[in-house]
Amino acid sequence: MIYDTKLALVLRQDLAGWQLANVAAFLTGGLAGTIPGLIGEPYCDSAGRFYSALVREPVFVYGATLEELRRTHQRALTRSLRPAIYIGRMFETNNDVDNRAAVAEAPADALDLVGVGIHAPRKIVDKVTHGLKFLT
Repeated sequence: MIYDTKLALVLRQDLAGWQLANVAAFLTGGLAGTIPGLIGEPYCDSAGRFYSALVREPVFVYGATLEELRRTHQRALTRSLRPAIYIGRMFETNNDVDNRAAVAEAPADALDLVGVGIHAPRKIVDKVTHGLKFLT
């Protein structure tokens, strides 16, 4: 099935493995929490055990430099998207209140982005992520 929308994560390619997984989880959770219908239905196995619902569509994960992340972020904003973001200082905090404070204190025109998540119609996401390569 091809969806009309696309979910893309752009992660700084020089992060450690645990950081990549952490940022991807936070960004996906943020998007899922703000976009109605992004979460599918719960799963059930043949024994009748229920499992949590998942994001309903594939997640495309791209690698990027800080410069490419900033460009992606700006492209998303100029298209009136509401991206999920994760900045470097958030690795130093351990709660949501401090994470929001870190973003609020960061210079808006020079965010130390380590991850950007977007969800929009496919063509728009393709324009926002143009030139990026999948994370390997």
